Amino acid sequence: MTLFLISLVPYLIFTLFKLKKAIHMLQQNYYDESRRYFLWIFKNPKKVWLELDIWFPILTFLFFLNGYLPAIIFGVFYFLLAAEYNARRNKEQVKKPLVVTSRVKRLMITIFLIYFLIIGFMSITYCEQNLLWDYLFLGLLTYLSYFVVAVANVFNIPIEKCVYWHYKKQAMKKMNEYHIPVIGVTGSYGKTSSKNIIYEILSIKYNTFVSPKNFNTPYGLINSINNYLDKFEDYFIAEMGAFKKGEIAATCRLMKPTYGVLTVIGEAHLESFGSQQNIQEGKFELVESLPENGFAVLNGDDVYQLQYPVKNKCALYWVGITNHKVDAYATNIKLSSEGSCFDVHFKGDSNVYSFRTKLLGKHNIYNILQGVLLGYKLGISIEDLKRAVSRLQPVEHRLELKLIGNLYIIDDAYNSNPVGAKDALEVLGMMPGEKIVVTPGMIELGEKQWEENKKLGMEIAEQVDYAILVGEEQTKPIYEGLLEAKFNENHIYVLKDVKQAFPLIQKIKKEETYVLLENDLPDLFNE
Repeated sequence: MTLFLISLVPYLIFTLFKLKKAIHMLQQNYYDESRRYFLWIFKNPKKVWLELDIWFPILTFLFFLNGYLPAIIFGVFYFLLAAEYNARRNKEQVKKPLVVTSRVKRLMITIFLIYFLIIGFMSITYCEQNLLWDYLFLGLLTYLSYFVVAVANVFNIPIEKCVYWHYKKQAMKKMNEYHIPVIGVTGSYGKTSSKNIIYEILSIKYNTFVSPKNFNTPYGLINSINNYLDKFEDYFIAEMGAFKKGEIAATCRLMKPTYGVLTVIGEAHLESFGSQQNIQEGKFELVESLPENGFAVLNGDDVYQLQYPVKNKCALYWVGITNHKVDAYATNIKLSSEGSCFDVHFKGDSNVYSFRTKLLGKHNIYNILQGVLLGYKLGISIEDLKRAVSRLQPVEHRLELKLIGNLYIIDDAYNSNPVGAKDALEVLGMMPGEKIVVTPGMIELGEKQWEENKKLGMEIAEQVDYAILVGEEQTKPIYEGLLEAKFNENHIYVLKDVKQAFPLIQKIKKEETYVLLENDLPDLFNE
């Protein structure tokens, strides 16, 4: 009995390593919302099924052993596995570590209880004749760690619902007491950039609260309200994300927005939405949740917005660049490596107003136009609007230009999409000197993923001198697109890890080199 318990020590250490990895993947898959975690398991059989503990069935030879040998072999086996796993884990690049939130702690407690009950039962009913079956069961349990975590997550659903409703009630009570008008911001692309631009513009006149980072789910917004919002704010700007139809409507029932901004409708999260129509209808849930005395600011150059039959009587205001039959449009646009300048025309106003910004790329003109029109409708003067736009700073990891050592880095590492990637490459193309792109490609595009990544390869070929692709399997379509566009094959590098990119860049760079970091996939997509 004593030796049995001692043999479990290395086993439990290895099990903790595997469970932590599984919980990390569950967290990055939003705790299996829309079955994302199970979909990840299905798509990554090597990571789930081909760990070294797949050899645990060899312990069956313990049938033929007696005395202390079964416990010693079991303990040594998992000691070696734990040592190897720990060495490999220390070499891995973790882009976004596991965040030990209250929810994760509750999940860990449930998993602990599962193992405690199983090992406790084995200890109470300990019998040498059953020892082999106990060891085999424990080996199978750890081998299936990803599913143990999934089961624990299911067990915790009632608890999480109670916790959610408790904090939601607190948040709604606070919102009802404060009566702060909410500005909802959604779209397939550019939500966070647009949210921050609106915040900077409105803050020139009003006390404005913005949901931090990418807190764009009901959980994140509830956390923002309960922990950060105070009663002195004039407006609350809330980013609203979604993976399927109905999620933005649910967020709107919580937030009750008065105003809405819809950036662009595209193919982001096509895999989870299921169709382009579902994306279109899902994004317009924000507009259709607005009260009649509210209004929405839409993109008049986006065909998916122009064609949509809005089921709401609230006012709709439009911005555009190519479309001038809108409420505010930009002309005389001049883009450069130092920012942009452009003229703005307002409907019913014969004057032309010149704006200047440090933000890079044409797509930011749309975000600024929407923020300017929103501010204009909320009573901010033109001069204040111009001053606010001139002060705008890039959002972290979204076309953020940095000088690191002797390299210019254009950091566009946040989750990429076809429109955003093309815009980023155009920004890189405006830069002087040598141009290098580092990318693992785009994800969550469903059936269009191969096609869109191949297009990305062809677009890269038009703008850069060197292409560094991260992940052999997932970048195959990019490689194919590069070759089809007659890109120099000697200037293509395929790496397993993004950490290998910078030593390589130091070898191939010239005196003035600009490096675009286009997308940085979460850990669950590491090859």
